[in-house]
Amino acid sequence: MTIPKTIVIKYGGNAMVNEELKSEIIDRIAQLKSHGYHIVLVHGGGPFINKILDKVALKSEFIGGHRKTTKEAMRYIEMALKGEVNTGLVGLMNAKGIKAIGISGKDAGLVTTKKRYHIEADSKVDLGQVADVDEVNSQILIDLINNGYLPVVACVAADKEGVSLNINADMMAGALAGALGAEYLVLTDVDGLRRDKDDPASLMSQIRMSEIPELMKTVIVGGMIPKIESCQIALNTGSPRARIINGTKPDMLLKIMNEEVEVGTVIRK
Repeated sequence: MTIPKTIVIKYGGNAMVNEELKSEIIDRIAQLKSHGYHIVLVHGGGPFINKILDKVALKSEFIGGHRKTTKEAMRYIEMALKGEVNTGLVGLMNAKGIKAIGISGKDAGLVTTKKRYHIEADSKVDLGQVADVDEVNSQILIDLINNGYLPVVACVAADKEGVSLNINADMMAGALAGALGAEYLVLTDVDGLRRDKDDPASLMSQIRMSEIPELMKTVIVGGMIPKIESCQIALNTGSPRARIINGTKPDMLLKIMNEEVEVGTVIRK
């Protein structure tokens, strides 16, 4: 079952740490809801995680775009994501009249997981308590949406033994969007995918999934890689389209309601 006019938004980057931007984005989300859109917000929390890990003197290493996560680090990552970021967003949304409810991949078995390894050449690197989404119980989100709630999802899950696991927020968001058959919207710090990453005028308004392998060699680099991979997940599992837009320009969120206006980079199968 899918619900019409449902959008899964991946929220992160500068738009998350700038309080004014955060407030403006939530205002735009409230406006989307007033126009009949159903929203699921999935958030990361890299800056907040870095802050708490620095405070407790735990080093953090990234391998293939994923944070290697020890058992000790996971305790603090969960504190940051659920205890600070998630509750902060939910509180601000409710203060603005949105019936937001904070959950994570753990709640009611929203997602089941599979351990993630980093594969490079012939090597297989254990990332610790890091996982990918295996399956999504989308009915949980559907029930919340049908009852007027806006789910705010932290990218934490658990394995079959209840051990906490860290999931890349982009991957979590893409999986939820696909399971809901929802449009997938990735908020980044740039206007979209550029043919020349240093030239704003080279924005690519639309691409097909078939173009991605070639673009991965030149155009899609660095932090854009997991975002594009999450779009592939969404499209391969049920989303009609994915879009990358600039989260530092909140009005872009409202422009997506006008099908005739090109906003960001739209990715289709």
